[in-house]
Amino acid sequence: MTVKILADSASDLSKVHYSEYDMEMVPLTVHLDEKEYKDGLEIEPVEVYNAMREGKSPKTSQVSPQTFKSIFTSYAENNQALVYFALSSELSGTYQTAKLMEQEVKDEFPEAPIHIVDTKCVSIGYGLVCLHAAKLAKEGASVTEVIEAGTHHAQHMESIFTVDDLEYLYRGGRVSKSQVFFGSLLKIKPILHVDDGKLVPLEKVRGSKRLFSRMLEIMEERGSDLKDQTIGISHGDDLKRAEELAGMIRAKFDVKDIVIEMVGSTVGAHAGPGTIALFFLNDTNQ
Repeated sequence: MTVKILADSASDLSKVHYSEYDMEMVPLTVHLDEKEYKDGLEIEPVEVYNAMREGKSPKTSQVSPQTFKSIFTSYAENNQALVYFALSSELSGTYQTAKLMEQEVKDEFPEAPIHIVDTKCVSIGYGLVCLHAAKLAKEGASVTEVIEAGTHHAQHMESIFTVDDLEYLYRGGRVSKSQVFFGSLLKIKPILHVDDGKLVPLEKVRGSKRLFSRMLEIMEERGSDLKDQTIGISHGDDLKRAEELAGMIRAKFDVKDIVIEMVGSTVGAHAGPGTIALFFLNDTNQ
Protein backbone atom coordinates (compact mmCIF):
# COMPACT_ATOMS: atom_id res chain seq x y z
CA MET A 1 0.00 0.00 0.00
CA THR A 2 1.35 3.44 -0.98
CA VAL A 3 2.64 5.68 1.80
CA LYS A 4 0.29 8.62 2.36
CA ILE A 5 1.72 12.10 2.92
CA LEU A 6 -0.05 14.55 5.20
CA ALA A 7 0.81 18.26 5.21
CA ASP A 8 -0.80 21.21 6.94
CA SER A 9 -2.06 24.38 5.31
CA ALA A 10 1.12 26.33 6.16
CA SER A 11 2.84 24.41 3.34
CA ASP A 12 1.16 26.83 0.89
CA LEU A 13 0.73 24.07 -1.68
CA SER A 14 -2.08 24.40 -4.20
CA LYS A 15 -5.03 22.05 -4.58
CA VAL A 16 -3.41 20.89 -7.83
CA HIS A 17 -0.39 19.64 -5.90
CA TYR A 18 -2.50 17.77 -3.37
CA SER A 19 -4.53 16.16 -6.14
CA GLU A 20 -1.59 15.25 -8.39
CA TYR A 21 0.35 13.51 -5.61
CA ASP A 22 -2.66 12.19 -3.66
CA MET A 23 -1.66 14.07 -0.52
CA GLU A 24 -3.88 14.98 2.41
CA MET A 25 -4.05 18.46 3.96
CA VAL A 26 -5.00 19.43 7.51
CA PRO A 27 -5.92 23.11 8.03
CA LEU A 28 -4.79 25.50 10.71
CA THR A 29 -7.35 28.09 11.85
CA VAL A 30 -7.59 31.77 10.92
CA HIS A 31 -9.42 34.17 13.23
CA LEU A 32 -10.79 37.30 11.53
CA ASP A 33 -13.67 39.63 12.43
CA GLU A 34 -14.55 37.41 15.42
CA LYS A 35 -15.04 34.40 13.13
CA GLU A 36 -13.00 31.24 12.65
CA TYR A 37 -12.02 29.85 9.27
CA LYS A 38 -10.26 26.67 8.19
CA ASP A 39 -7.15 27.86 6.39
CA GLY A 40 -7.09 26.85 2.73
CA LEU A 41 -10.67 25.62 2.83
CA GLU A 42 -12.93 28.38 4.11
CA ILE A 43 -10.85 31.51 3.53
CA GLU A 44 -8.51 32.65 0.77
CA PRO A 45 -5.19 34.39 1.54
CA VAL A 46 -6.20 37.50 -0.42
CA GLU A 47 -9.07 38.05 2.04
CA VAL A 48 -6.56 38.08 4.89
CA TYR A 49 -4.24 40.48 3.06
CA ASN A 50 -7.08 42.86 2.23
CA ALA A 51 -8.15 42.85 5.88
CA MET A 52 -4.58 43.67 6.94
CA ARG A 53 -4.44 46.54 4.44
CA GLU A 54 -7.56 47.87 6.17
CA GLY A 55 -5.75 47.81 9.51
CA LYS A 56 -7.19 44.58 10.87
CA SER A 57 -5.05 42.02 12.71
CA PRO A 58 -6.01 38.45 11.85
CA LYS A 59 -4.80 35.71 14.20
CA THR A 60 -4.05 32.06 13.66
CA SER A 61 -4.20 28.93 15.78
CA GLN A 62 -2.89 25.40 15.44
CA VAL A 63 -4.72 22.30 14.28
CA SER A 64 -7.03 20.94 16.97
CA PRO A 65 -6.11 17.74 18.81
CA GLN A 66 -9.38 16.10 17.80
CA THR A 67 -8.70 16.72 14.11
CA PHE A 68 -5.35 14.98 14.34
CA LYS A 69 -6.78 12.13 16.39
CA SER A 70 -9.53 11.55 13.84
CA ILE A 71 -7.08 11.46 10.92
CA PHE A 72 -4.54 9.25 12.69
CA THR A 73 -7.23 6.85 13.87
CA SER A 74 -8.59 6.37 10.35
CA TYR A 75 -5.15 5.39 9.07
CA ALA A 76 -4.43 3.20 12.10
CA GLU A 77 -7.68 1.28 11.62
CA ASN A 78 -6.72 0.53 8.03
CA ASN A 79 -3.07 -0.14 8.92
CA GLN A 80 -2.00 2.29 6.18
CA ALA A 81 1.32 4.11 6.47
CA LEU A 82 0.98 7.85 7.05
CA VAL A 83 3.81 10.38 7.29
CA TYR A 84 2.90 13.86 8.51
CA PHE A 85 5.51 16.45 7.61
CA ALA A 86 4.73 19.32 9.97
CA LEU A 87 5.19 23.08 9.96
CA SER A 88 8.20 24.15 12.04
CA SER A 89 7.64 23.48 15.73
CA GLU A 90 9.32 26.84 16.43
CA LEU A 91 6.49 28.68 14.67
CA SER A 92 3.44 26.71 15.79
CA GLY A 93 2.33 24.21 18.41
CA THR A 94 0.85 22.02 15.69
CA TYR A 95 3.76 19.55 15.67
CA GLN A 96 3.57 19.04 19.45
CA THR A 97 -0.19 18.50 19.27
CA ALA A 98 0.27 15.94 16.51
CA LYS A 99 2.84 14.05 18.61
CA LEU A 100 0.45 13.92 21.56
CA MET A 101 -2.36 12.58 19.40
CA GLU A 102 -0.01 10.08 17.75
CA GLN A 103 0.72 8.63 21.18
CA GLU A 104 -2.96 8.48 22.11
CA VAL A 105 -3.78 6.62 18.90
CA LYS A 106 -0.84 4.25 19.34
CA ASP A 107 -2.03 3.45 22.85
CA GLU A 108 -5.01 1.83 21.10
CA PHE A 109 -3.19 0.73 17.94
CA PRO A 110 0.42 0.01 19.01
CA GLU A 111 1.53 -1.08 15.55
CA ALA A 112 -0.03 1.85 13.69
CA PRO A 113 2.37 2.96 10.91
CA ILE A 114 2.00 6.67 11.73
CA HIS A 115 5.08 8.90 11.61
CA ILE A 116 5.54 12.62 12.28
CA VAL A 117 8.45 14.77 11.09
CA ASP A 118 9.18 18.32 12.27
CA THR A 119 10.42 19.97 9.06
CA LYS A 120 11.58 23.18 10.78
CA CYS A 121 10.40 24.79 7.51
CA VAL A 122 7.62 27.15 6.50
CA SER A 123 5.60 28.27 3.46
CA ILE A 124 6.45 26.82 0.07
CA GLY A 125 9.89 25.71 1.35
CA TYR A 126 7.95 23.41 3.65
CA GLY A 127 5.73 22.60 0.69
CA LEU A 128 8.70 21.54 -1.43
CA VAL A 129 9.72 19.10 1.32
CA CYS A 130 6.24 17.56 1.22
CA LEU A 131 6.22 17.41 -2.58
CA HIS A 132 9.59 15.65 -2.67
CA ALA A 133 8.33 13.05 -0.21
CA ALA A 134 5.01 12.66 -2.03
CA LYS A 135 6.72 12.07 -5.38
CA LEU A 136 8.79 9.27 -3.85
CA ALA A 137 5.72 7.80 -2.18
CA LYS A 138 3.85 7.81 -5.48
CA GLU A 139 6.77 5.96 -7.07
CA GLY A 140 6.46 3.23 -4.43
CA ALA A 141 9.18 4.22 -1.96
CA SER A 142 9.07 2.68 1.50
CA VAL A 143 8.18 4.57 4.67
CA THR A 144 11.84 4.67 5.68
CA GLU A 145 12.91 6.01 2.27
CA VAL A 146 10.20 8.68 2.31
CA ILE A 147 11.08 9.85 5.82
CA GLU A 148 14.84 9.91 5.14
CA ALA A 149 14.47 11.83 1.87
CA GLY A 150 11.95 14.29 3.30
CA THR A 151 14.06 14.88 6.39
CA HIS A 152 17.19 15.50 4.30
CA HIS A 153 15.28 18.00 2.15
CA ALA A 154 13.98 19.77 5.27
CA GLN A 155 17.40 19.96 6.91
CA HIS A 156 18.95 21.51 3.80
CA MET A 157 16.16 23.92 2.81
CA GLU A 158 17.26 27.56 2.75
CA SER A 159 14.49 30.09 3.40
CA ILE A 160 15.07 33.77 2.62
CA PHE A 161 12.29 36.28 3.33
CA THR A 162 11.68 39.98 2.89
CA VAL A 163 8.63 42.02 3.82
CA ASP A 164 7.12 45.14 2.33
CA ASP A 165 6.09 46.71 5.65
CA LEU A 166 8.01 46.29 8.92
CA GLU A 167 4.84 47.06 10.87
CA TYR A 168 3.58 43.50 10.48
CA LEU A 169 6.83 42.07 11.85
CA TYR A 170 6.54 44.48 14.77
CA ARG A 171 3.06 43.20 15.57
CA GLY A 172 4.49 39.68 15.57
CA GLY A 173 7.34 40.68 17.89
CA ARG A 174 10.08 40.29 15.26
CA VAL A 175 11.28 43.91 15.30
CA SER A 176 11.05 46.86 17.69
CA LYS A 177 8.93 49.98 17.18
CA SER A 178 12.06 52.07 16.67
CA GLN A 179 13.22 49.70 13.91
CA VAL A 180 9.87 50.16 12.21
CA PHE A 181 10.18 53.95 12.43
CA PHE A 182 13.76 54.23 11.22
CA GLY A 183 13.34 51.44 8.70
CA SER A 184 10.43 53.26 7.08
CA LEU A 185 12.23 56.60 7.25
CA LEU A 186 15.41 55.26 5.64
CA LYS A 187 13.58 52.88 3.28
CA ILE A 188 15.33 49.92 4.87
CA LYS A 189 14.21 46.49 3.64
CA PRO A 190 14.88 43.56 5.98
CA ILE A 191 16.10 40.16 4.84
CA LEU A 192 15.24 37.34 7.19
CA HIS A 193 15.92 33.63 7.10
CA VAL A 194 14.84 30.48 8.89
CA ASP A 195 17.44 29.30 11.40
CA ASP A 196 16.66 26.01 13.16
CA GLY A 197 12.98 26.55 12.49
CA LYS A 198 12.86 30.15 13.71
CA LEU A 199 12.32 33.20 11.50
CA VAL A 200 15.16 35.58 12.40
CA PRO A 201 16.67 38.78 10.87
CA LEU A 202 19.66 38.21 8.59
CA GLU A 203 20.56 41.68 7.30
CA LYS A 204 19.14 44.99 6.09
CA VAL A 205 19.22 46.47 2.59
CA ARG A 206 18.76 50.13 1.70
CA GLY A 207 16.16 50.48 -1.06
CA SER A 208 14.04 48.06 -3.07
CA LYS A 209 16.29 48.00 -6.15
CA ARG A 210 19.14 46.39 -4.25
CA LEU A 211 16.91 43.92 -2.43
CA PHE A 212 16.45 41.18 -5.04
CA SER A 213 20.07 41.42 -6.17
CA ARG A 214 21.19 40.76 -2.60
CA MET A 215 18.77 37.84 -2.26
CA LEU A 216 20.31 36.29 -5.38
CA GLU A 217 23.79 36.82 -3.95
CA ILE A 218 22.75 34.94 -0.81
CA MET A 219 21.25 32.23 -3.02
CA GLU A 220 24.54 31.87 -4.90
CA GLU A 221 26.53 31.78 -1.65
CA ARG A 222 24.36 29.14 0.00
CA GLY A 223 22.79 27.15 -2.80
CA SER A 224 23.93 23.89 -4.38
CA ASP A 225 23.25 22.69 -7.93
CA LEU A 226 20.66 25.44 -8.38
CA LYS A 227 20.13 24.74 -12.07
CA ASP A 228 18.74 21.26 -11.51
CA GLN A 229 16.64 21.68 -8.37
CA THR A 230 13.12 23.02 -7.85
CA ILE A 231 13.18 26.58 -6.53
CA GLY A 232 10.27 27.92 -4.49
CA ILE A 233 8.97 31.48 -4.38
CA SER A 234 5.98 32.58 -2.32
CA HIS A 235 4.45 36.03 -2.19
CA GLY A 236 2.02 38.02 -0.08
CA ASP A 237 -0.44 38.93 -2.84
CA ASP A 238 2.30 40.36 -5.06
CA LEU A 239 2.60 38.03 -8.04
CA LYS A 240 4.27 40.69 -10.18
CA ARG A 241 7.31 40.98 -7.91
CA ALA A 242 7.44 37.21 -7.42
CA GLU A 243 7.60 36.74 -11.19
CA GLU A 244 10.24 39.47 -11.40
CA LEU A 245 12.39 37.57 -8.91
CA ALA A 246 11.79 34.32 -10.80
CA GLY A 247 12.95 35.95 -14.02
CA MET A 248 16.15 37.15 -12.36
CA ILE A 249 16.80 33.64 -11.02
CA ARG A 250 16.28 32.04 -14.42
CA ALA A 251 18.60 34.55 -16.06
CA LYS A 252 21.37 34.19 -13.47
CA PHE A 253 21.26 30.46 -12.72
CA ASP A 254 19.46 28.96 -15.75
CA VAL A 255 16.96 27.35 -13.36
CA LYS A 256 14.32 25.29 -15.15
CA ASP A 257 11.82 24.58 -12.39
CA ILE A 258 10.36 27.31 -10.18
CA VAL A 259 7.19 26.90 -8.10
CA ILE A 260 5.41 30.18 -7.34
CA GLU A 261 2.56 30.24 -4.82
CA MET A 262 0.88 32.83 -2.63
CA VAL A 263 1.91 32.89 1.02
CA GLY A 264 -1.11 31.37 2.70
CA SER A 265 -3.24 32.82 5.45
CA THR A 266 -1.35 31.13 8.29
CA VAL A 267 2.03 32.69 7.51
CA GLY A 268 0.65 35.75 5.75
CA ALA A 269 -1.28 36.85 8.85
CA HIS A 270 2.10 37.49 10.50
CA ALA A 271 4.26 38.57 7.54
CA GLY A 272 1.75 40.79 5.76
CA PRO A 273 1.02 41.74 2.15
CA GLY A 274 4.04 42.30 -0.06
CA THR A 275 6.08 39.51 1.51
CA ILE A 276 8.47 37.75 -0.85
CA ALA A 277 10.08 34.46 0.17
CA LEU A 278 12.71 32.42 -1.65
CA PHE A 279 13.47 28.73 -1.03
CA PHE A 280 16.26 26.51 -2.33
CA LEU A 281 18.47 23.61 -1.22
CA ASN A 282 22.05 23.86 -0.04
CA ASP A 283 22.55 20.12 -0.59
CA THR A 284 20.86 18.08 -3.31
CA ASN A 285 22.45 14.70 -2.68
CA GLN A 286 19.22 12.91 -1.76
